[in-house]
Amino acid sequence: MAENKKIILTGDRPSGPLHIGHYVGSLQNRVKLQHECKQFVMIADAQALTDNYEHPEKVRDNVLQVALDYLSVGIDPKISTIFIQSLIPEIAELTVFYLNLVTVGRLERNPTVKDEIKQKDFGQSIPAGFLTYPVSQAADITCVKAEIVPVGQDQVPVIEQTVEIVRKFNRLYGDVLVEPKAVLPDSKMARLAGIDGKAKMSKSLGNAIYLSDSADVVFKKIMSMFTDPDHLRVQDPGKVEGNMVFTYLDVFDTNKEYVKELKEHYMRGGLGDVKVKKYLNEVLQNILEPIRSRREEFAKDPVAVMQMLKEGSEVTREIAAKTMKEVRAAMKIDYFK
Repeated sequence: MAENKKIILTGDRPSGPLHIGHYVGSLQNRVKLQHECKQFVMIADAQALTDNYEHPEKVRDNVLQVALDYLSVGIDPKISTIFIQSLIPEIAELTVFYLNLVTVGRLERNPTVKDEIKQKDFGQSIPAGFLTYPVSQAADITCVKAEIVPVGQDQVPVIEQTVEIVRKFNRLYGDVLVEPKAVLPDSKMARLAGIDGKAKMSKSLGNAIYLSDSADVVFKKIMSMFTDPDHLRVQDPGKVEGNMVFTYLDVFDTNKEYVKELKEHYMRGGLGDVKVKKYLNEVLQNILEPIRSRREEFAKDPVAVMQMLKEGSEVTREIAAKTMKEVRAAMKIDYFK
């Protein structure tokens, strides 16, 4: 891979399998970017433990599952470096140093942290690791000197905090670190709502369609999707705004003209929810079937998948070690050169 290509870091916490919201929000983009950039894809198991510390087995099991999801959508370990966060001790070391560059008050004001604390209902029992995870993310990004970080709108405050840390470090110790730039997905695909109409698709809310779901499970979930609660009879006019079936068709169906016709028919009456849901099922199954097939093939050899993660982590650690050497020298703590 050419050395002049920009360095990009992406990743997910293995707190659960990846869903179709991840697919349109980031995974497709990563498949494209791996041909244009020097891409690192991180499985953030250490960060997943900040709110799953009582169930480490869940995180451990999901490391393999997330890796399978990555491979199934087309992220190629021959051109993308996929690694496990906890296998890079330099990240933890950088995090400790960066904690001196940010205040507790600043972390508490981070909108992303505030929203997630509220969502997880921590109350006054906020794990310190969770409160400081933006600092850990700063270490993730800077250990490979990533220039680009594709994120959703909700993660922009974390990138902004990373930039603050980088600037403060460079001001105090010299220009060692690289300022990352957040890259946002297309506005329509920035965040896909759950099948129940809730703002966020997540495992905890039970409102997600996963890349690993069987065809039968996908069909059942689609048939349970939130539509227009006032559309009681087929002949009645229905609303498409807030109707998750049409929201998903807008995102996933490439035949925009036909979706437009369906909307017009639904709004004037005479089109039932079941018919539209069955059509959405066809659209999604066509997308998910090849992903499922590839996943099943990779899942036949989990040892090979884990070996791929080990090799990717070794490559990443070499790079992180070089960054750490520069950081220690800048901070005057390279005692034995």
